[in-house]
Amino acid sequence: MTPSTSVSSRSPSLLPAFTVLMAGVVAALHIGKIAPALPVLTAQLGLSLVEAGFLISLVHIAGMTVGLFIGLAIGGWGLKRSVIIGLLLCTGASFVGGFAQGAALLLWCRAVEGMGFLLVALAAPGLIRNLVPPARMAVMLGAWSTYMPVGSAIAILTGPVLIAWWGWPAWWWLMAAISAGMALWMWSGVPDERHAPGLASRAAADPAGWLERMVLTLRAPGAWLIGFTFAVYAGQWLAIVGFLPSVYAAAGISGELAGALTALVAAINIIGNLSSGRLLSRGIPARTVVNIGFIGMGLSTVVAFAEVGGLSAPPWLQYVGVLTFSAIGGVIPGTMFNLAVRFAPSEKTVPTTVGWMQQWSAFGQLAIPPVVGWAAGVAGGWQMTWVITGLCCVLGLVFGAIIGHLLRTSSAKTQSSRSTK
Repeated sequence: MTPSTSVSSRSPSLLPAFTVLMAGVVAALHIGKIAPALPVLTAQLGLSLVEAGFLISLVHIAGMTVGLFIGLAIGGWGLKRSVIIGLLLCTGASFVGGFAQGAALLLWCRAVEGMGFLLVALAAPGLIRNLVPPARMAVMLGAWSTYMPVGSAIAILTGPVLIAWWGWPAWWWLMAAISAGMALWMWSGVPDERHAPGLASRAAADPAGWLERMVLTLRAPGAWLIGFTFAVYAGQWLAIVGFLPSVYAAAGISGELAGALTALVAAINIIGNLSSGRLLSRGIPARTVVNIGFIGMGLSTVVAFAEVGGLSAPPWLQYVGVLTFSAIGGVIPGTMFNLAVRFAPSEKTVPTTVGWMQQWSAFGQLAIPPVVGWAAGVAGGWQMTWVITGLCCVLGLVFGAIIGHLLRTSSAKTQSSRSTK
């Protein structure tokens, strides 16, 4: 069998696409690995809560600064090559980070890991599209949308046990070894996309169109709106999940139990991810789905963190609130990816629109966790967390209202155009 046939959309094998999906999960391990280590890092390296917040969020600095440009450039680099380079960047940064004696080196390594994660996250969907038959594409892309909560949940669940056994540096080095192995699996198990016509091939053949695609994307109001919306969702979700082990450690809960509780919070986000597509396919307006997500997130964090007269909800109800926060909020990213396709000015600008959305998502994930850590330091506890998440949810509802207006305007123009014909 030639390489050309092996990558053809007529091939019945989904193993190469599954390999790409696993690369996304491995990249997400690096996002989730910091949460179970925070209590140990804070104790051993003397990190402040603000530094801990940046340690959670700095992995997204690359996405915040160059997400759009990486989305433009990946087509020329090649999708498979971009995923492998991203995994190798994660490998190197995690290996070096294990030798850190203070916050500075860890923060620099997190920034490099962020570049690696971004390469994987932006290149993988297009590569999956090239590798699977059209009839299976929706299933595999739907499965791809779960890579972040799956990877984060695995890291958060296993991290406390392994850190207790071997220490946090060995945890960093283990993540490096897994990423290196995944890069080797990608190199040997995934055909090169140049053997199949697809998005990457078309983009690489048209480097002169990079500037045009960027300008078209930046002039589209919808691209900005979905970016803003994703930012206020992703930032608060990462802050809550990232700080949960520290919250539970302060409450006297063991690291292993705290890891298990936090992993379930991360994993339950998959319910919302998968539900958003079903809701939209049944005709539920995108604005309604977004509103459901933000209202649910806002109310559930009040239950989880608010205090009235020095009294808070019982611990079991607080945990239900955090689970609800993650499960309901999961409808938002699925809706945003759907809207990215609808709001893209043309088919050729879909990757740049997604890259721009990821760039704003990264901004939210970089900015909001340190604010939550700062508020906890000022208040002497986590009781003000709901105020910050509540403000994020209010902004999300405002953006959702504008998105609804844009969709109605677009629909009216389409109907008017059809009637005149």
